[in-house]
Amino acid sequence: MEGFIKTVLIDLKEKSLNFEDLYFVLPSKRAGVFLKHHLSTLLSQPIFSPQILSIEEFVEELSGLRSLPNTDLLFKLYATYIALTNKEDQESFETFSKWAQILLQDFNEIDRYLIPQEQIFDYLHAIKELNHWSLETEQTDLVRNHLKFWKHLKEYYQAFTEKLLQNKQGYQGLVYREACENLEAYIENNSGKKHIFLGFNALNESESRIIQGLLQSDLAHIYWDIDETFIDDPIHDAGLFTRTHRTSWNYFKKHPFDWVSSHYLEEKNIQVIGIPKLIGQAKYIGQLLEDISQTNKNLSSVAVVLGEENLLIPVLNSIPKTIEKLNVTMGLSLQYVPLASFFEHLFVVHKNNPDIFYYKDVLGLLSHPSVYSLFEGKSVNIVDYIQKNNLVYISVDQLKKRLNSHAQLIDLIFQSWENNSEIALKNCSSLIFKMKAHYDTNKKSNSLELEYLYRFNILFNQLSELNDNYKYLNSIVALHSVYKELLSSETLDFKGEPLEGLQVMGMLESRVLDFETVIISSVNEGILPSGKTNNSFIPFDIKVENNMPTFKEKDAVYTYHFYRLLQRAKNVYILYNTEIDVLKGGEKSRFITQLEVEGIHQIKNTIVSPELPVIENQIKQISKTPSVTEKLKELASKGFSPSSLTNYIRNPIDFYYEKVLEIKEFEDIEENIAANTLGSVIHNTLEDLYKPIEGDFLSIEKLKNFKGQISQIVTKHFKYLYKDGDFSKGKNLIIFEIAKRYISNFINSEIESLNAGNQIKILAIEADETIEIKVEGLDFPIKLNGKVDRIDSFNGVTRVIDYKSGKVEQNKVEIVNWEDLTTDYNKYSKSFQILCYAYMMRQINRIELPIEAGIISFKNLNAGFLKFAKKNNAGSYAKKEQYITEETLNDFEKEFKKLILEIFNPDINFIEKELN
Repeated sequence: MEGFIKTVLIDLKEKSLNFEDLYFVLPSKRAGVFLKHHLSTLLSQPIFSPQILSIEEFVEELSGLRSLPNTDLLFKLYATYIALTNKEDQESFETFSKWAQILLQDFNEIDRYLIPQEQIFDYLHAIKELNHWSLETEQTDLVRNHLKFWKHLKEYYQAFTEKLLQNKQGYQGLVYREACENLEAYIENNSGKKHIFLGFNALNESESRIIQGLLQSDLAHIYWDIDETFIDDPIHDAGLFTRTHRTSWNYFKKHPFDWVSSHYLEEKNIQVIGIPKLIGQAKYIGQLLEDISQTNKNLSSVAVVLGEENLLIPVLNSIPKTIEKLNVTMGLSLQYVPLASFFEHLFVVHKNNPDIFYYKDVLGLLSHPSVYSLFEGKSVNIVDYIQKNNLVYISVDQLKKRLNSHAQLIDLIFQSWENNSEIALKNCSSLIFKMKAHYDTNKKSNSLELEYLYRFNILFNQLSELNDNYKYLNSIVALHSVYKELLSSETLDFKGEPLEGLQVMGMLESRVLDFETVIISSVNEGILPSGKTNNSFIPFDIKVENNMPTFKEKDAVYTYHFYRLLQRAKNVYILYNTEIDVLKGGEKSRFITQLEVEGIHQIKNTIVSPELPVIENQIKQISKTPSVTEKLKELASKGFSPSSLTNYIRNPIDFYYEKVLEIKEFEDIEENIAANTLGSVIHNTLEDLYKPIEGDFLSIEKLKNFKGQISQIVTKHFKYLYKDGDFSKGKNLIIFEIAKRYISNFINSEIESLNAGNQIKILAIEADETIEIKVEGLDFPIKLNGKVDRIDSFNGVTRVIDYKSGKVEQNKVEIVNWEDLTTDYNKYSKSFQILCYAYMMRQINRIELPIEAGIISFKNLNAGFLKFAKKNNAGSYAKKEQYITEETLNDFEKEFKKLILEIFNPDINFIEKELN
């Protein structure tokens, strides 16, 4: 296959033109490398290289202006805005930068398409006057300011462009407009030059006039790369621009239109593959390349064209190791390198100039791969310190105390930036040099990490220079916005052999280049083509009237690039994402539908999905080996608690992990007071209040005295259990008040009970006891230990009481069949616990039967004391069955011992239960 570039060079050679004297102008710099290569294959002897420029470089040379980066233009435009706007109407730089980017883009379009400036700005102002939304005769301040902005737009443009022209500088549009102004002089002074324009498609008005002017003066040849299928079809978007050029340019009324080819009709293998997610596409590209490389060792005729730049890293990681030669023409955007996420996090943390830092921000920064190694593993101390002390917020001084050997590094990361850009930039630059010094001493460090640091050092130097020159970055918010703007435009370029091996590129880099095998990714609506985007202050109808590009023309540009890739290719693999994306949609591109509808080529459609293994939900089982049995005996000698036994009833596997393996639950930071902390505070407060009156009868006077102590004691226990956590505001303050309210309500209920004539004697508070039980079938005793919240005498009836801070209903302390007690956790765990306590107290003769046992639920205080009850099969219960008798405890003992035997039975495994 002869590519387009080589075909042009052969034609020029046949015209007997001297290559050394030619002046090649191409759509992109990338194409120049290939042009030199093809040129070398046509030469029999060495020559001086001809001039090879991209269209932007050529126009810049013609204009005599120097193009400025977008960020510099933003600052210069702000200087103009400040100079022309009344002080009371001026906006801050961060506010200005949000809309000024769009304004610069519009200035660019107006100039590139040579729109008369006076006309369009006056027109825009008149339209805004007509369309303003206020129906009042008198304009409001908001409307007045809005219209004032449109009135001043012309002034901003004139002052801004005059200043740039004085300094021989410009943005792309201004450079193009100035180039058109200089065209006649250029033609007069360069009458001997022969310009060769090749591979162009969509041209703005400036480019069109420049090229036509050179053609009419016989100083240029132009070669189009268009297929007859597209140019001869009056509605095909791939030929939209070339059709216009062929019919509207005077030059082509007398000269041939070179070239219209017919390669697209040649036989092609086109496969359309739907794959879920971006990573799925990356993996499939790797699979395709592996298959292609087995039959084609020379991959220089194979191109991977990425529709989305963030697919680059996954694709590079998916390329088979057998492919040794590779060239990546699209740079890796700096915003995707790991160091970018560190500085982004740093900016976000310092935006509000905090005195103390949220613990997740601290952990996120200290554990980031870019700085973690700088702390030599000691940052773990901070993690432990935060967890042990339950610190939701932490100060710089606390961090420095824990990491005193790295105090300087802590200062660089966390010391306040004081909303000052100079401090921020200085600290960021110092951090970069700290990282570099560390990498220099670490011989194992990757050279890529040093490259990241180098590029970020350049970026922060640029920011410092801008800040020194303009002094507009007077807040961290403003600095952050400019930082993100610079970051998005900076790329990390890959080194490679441009003419050998596999070619990986973006859609725009593929211009003028031809490949036999093409793999195109992300061919979805919203990506290829990008669809409707209205990032402009100029309304659609004004754009149409002034022949400025709208979304239709922008879509046509990508239509041309897409079809041009297919034009000379023999094997085409078109990949699209099948997964629905909220922002971009999951619909396959209209380009694919168009290929199918055209019917010129047979399209093979495939939907690919990864082979997912069928994972059966197997229930875990742990057998009781001799070592497990020994551990269980050790636990028995120390004692089981009622809660550990109910944990076994709930799920034996959890019991095994917690008690046998001693795997503790991860203690996360309590940002909000947890339910178990609230429960502990209530229990401990009631213990402090009631413990001193064990053996005494309750009196109203004592209870009223308790109420005065609630706040102080609750505060004491919250401080102890919640460590250094803050409960003086927000949700935690609400929970703190709830704890006080629960205890106050409980004491009020006790006062009401006494007022009703009841007598309550406190027998024991937080009675911590251990008993030993002999179980038939086991040759060792079992210990059962537990702490009973309260034992009292209510009108002569002994009560064993368990406090619950959560909500408990009466049906949770009732049973029908004793056999169910140790099988259903959700229904009977509360009954099991209170029966355990009653059984323990009876075994050590702390109580005399019959008694009552039950729960006081602080979320259900109105229900009073929820007594345990044994219901008959009919579902009702007599009053006497609410008493716990010797018979009740004997029935419980049978079930309890059955449970113990099950736990120690080596033939019964720990079997996982499916929890709801």
